[in-house]
Amino acid sequence: MADRVTAGPLESPASIREAVCVNTRKIFDSCRDKDCVDDLRVYPTESSQTYIESALSIRPKSAQLVSVDVSVEPVSFNRGYYTVDCTYFYNVTGETFPAGETVEGLCVFDKRVMLFGSVGSVRTYRSDGDEAGTVDAPVAVVSAVDPICLHCKLVDAETVIATELEHRSIPEGIRKAFAERLVFSDTARRWFATIGQFSIIRLERDTQLVVPAYDYCMPEKECPGTITDDPCTLFSRIHFPVEEFFPPDSISETDDYHSYK
Repeated sequence: MADRVTAGPLESPASIREAVCVNTRKIFDSCRDKDCVDDLRVYPTESSQTYIESALSIRPKSAQLVSVDVSVEPVSFNRGYYTVDCTYFYNVTGETFPAGETVEGLCVFDKRVMLFGSVGSVRTYRSDGDEAGTVDAPVAVVSAVDPICLHCKLVDAETVIATELEHRSIPEGIRKAFAERLVFSDTARRWFATIGQFSIIRLERDTQLVVPAYDYCMPEKECPGTITDDPCTLFSRIHFPVEEFFPPDSISETDDYHSYK
């Protein structure tokens, strides 16, 4: 078994000066997913609902990720594992037919995964004023890009089966992300969207690690731009965007995410 490395100066041919003990978050488990969620209810704004009532169909335009609520709970039958519950909130935009009016609304998607997060029972007290916390539960981190709105449809209310999702409570902060009040009541016509979402979910926990230190981290470049610079001076520092004027000869990926946004 190799000797344990301790913090301090090192004699190394790889230009490593010393082993440094740092406190950081270690990733214990992670997963990536590509979700395609059919027929999510869209709660339109008041003006959008007016256009929806007289429309024949809706063409999808775009979708924006507003926020993600994340919670972590231990799995009772499997020690060290946790369920991560994620609630995605989207701002979906569409265009009505035949009037061509732009409509927008709130869309909600729930997701649950189970990951390994190890165990711990230490309470940490800090001098910077933060309240004491326990590391019994790891920290869940969700990384997600804006979704792709794949399809939209309008459905008459009498053909829709009521679900709990239609009557859920929406955080006030999400409501304020829209310029108008959202319509959550039962309406004659309802809007549904199909969303494609890419995401990475991981569980992290505070831990102490020994890492190699090569040297002090000194920035190599000067800080460009100050409030005293005139606009033309700032503009002169920007590289000419050649790629914006001339199309590429080839694209490395056949299915480019940005082309579908």
